[in-house]
Amino acid sequence: MAVTAKMVKELREKTGAGMMDCKKALQETDGDIDKAIDFLREKGMAKAAKKADRIAAEGSTHIEVNDNSAVLLEVNCETDFVTKNDQFKQLLSELSKHIINQKPSDVEEALQQKLHGDGDKVEEYINSVVAKIGEKISLRRFTLVNKTDNDAFGAYLHMGGRIGVLTLLEGTTEDEVAKDVAMHIAAVNPRYVSRDEVSEEEVNREREVLKTQALNEGKPQHIVEKMVEGRLGKFFEEICLLEQDFVKDPDQKVKKYVADKGATVKTFIRYEVGEGMEKREENFAEEVMSQMKK
Repeated sequence: MAVTAKMVKELREKTGAGMMDCKKALQETDGDIDKAIDFLREKGMAKAAKKADRIAAEGSTHIEVNDNSAVLLEVNCETDFVTKNDQFKQLLSELSKHIINQKPSDVEEALQQKLHGDGDKVEEYINSVVAKIGEKISLRRFTLVNKTDNDAFGAYLHMGGRIGVLTLLEGTTEDEVAKDVAMHIAAVNPRYVSRDEVSEEEVNREREVLKTQALNEGKPQHIVEKMVEGRLGKFFEEICLLEQDFVKDPDQKVKKYVADKGATVKTFIRYEVGEGMEKREENFAEEVMSQMKK
């Protein structure tokens, strides 16, 4: 039976074993997933197997800056408690150093690389930490950013890494200025740097919503257009960094704060741990009741 990429992916998700190990296991067992799982367990390659189907939506973000390169990454685990573990903290440091040095294009490539260029693969290293800590752990995502000597990185971790923000400012080498902008982004959560980045489709969609709202409020047609443009300004303030009131000094916009420093915001990345992921719903009262009934 031909082994497909889909089969390899499924086995990998169920066992946490390496891609090539999964492919070999499927070849050895003629594509039988259950037998392949047993094969990997027998070979000791599925240390993380029992944990692979658990929900890992906790974790931490981490930022590493090395000269003109910086990386923001998110590593997930099952419980917030693990993020305080020294081995987990070491894992964050090792992974971020590796990504800065080896510059993989995505998570898949990173997992298959040798850690720091030699030794075990990154995926094997993560699985070894899983075996020690006893929780499912995964590298979810990362973003690499490069700058010149004339630019500045702003690195900010909020709530011990619950939120991580990395900014790149051009025209200044003051890290503190870039960090102030990163702190603002952590607090306010803009989606774009400026209104130029907002697609015409999104603006038109918002314009139609605002128009309908104004008409439903009974406003006359001839002033609706003016009202819509005014409310669109508020819409841009909500989603665009440069349009927002600066958290540290609400009397000025972020745009002015940055411009006064002779700088411009080139880009920013904001990660919040577990955003968009399924979270475990725990009801301890129900759990206790179910235990008492046994």
